[in-house]
Amino acid sequence: MTWALIISTILVCFIKILITCLPTASVEWLVSKFQVHIKLNAETVTVSYRGRNIEGDEKAQIVRLLNEAVFMEKHYIWPGTEQLYLNPDNKGTPIILETKLGKNEVTLYAFINNRDIYITRQYKNKVIAYSLLSEHLHKHLVTQEGLI
Repeated sequence: MTWALIISTILVCFIKILITCLPTASVEWLVSKFQVHIKLNAETVTVSYRGRNIEGDEKAQIVRLLNEAVFMEKHYIWPGTEQLYLNPDNKGTPIILETKLGKNEVTLYAFINNRDIYITRQYKNKVIAYSLLSEHLHKHLVTQEGLI
């Protein structure tokens, strides 16, 4: 009986050590499953605004600044009100970013406000809305490039 207790204790300790000391790749994979603001790759993203595709350095700059933006909060979307977040009346024209996340096509709609950037992410049948804070992106889009 004591041997069974000793072996089970060693087994439980081994499992605890294995769970708490996961390799970096496993931790990154696990964290990415619950991440709201996904990191974009400039090579696989298609950026468009008002029907025109944005290419080159301007696209790379927008993607880089979006990746560096600070996540502020996730907005709850009531079932049935998804279209209000995808096509809001008072937010203006969005910057549309299309990419692939695994096997799924993901579309991000970036609405630029006076202070914040509101992102609506649509993939499969799911819609997620959240806001970002990025003074550099806001300055780049509004004042320097005249895009918005």
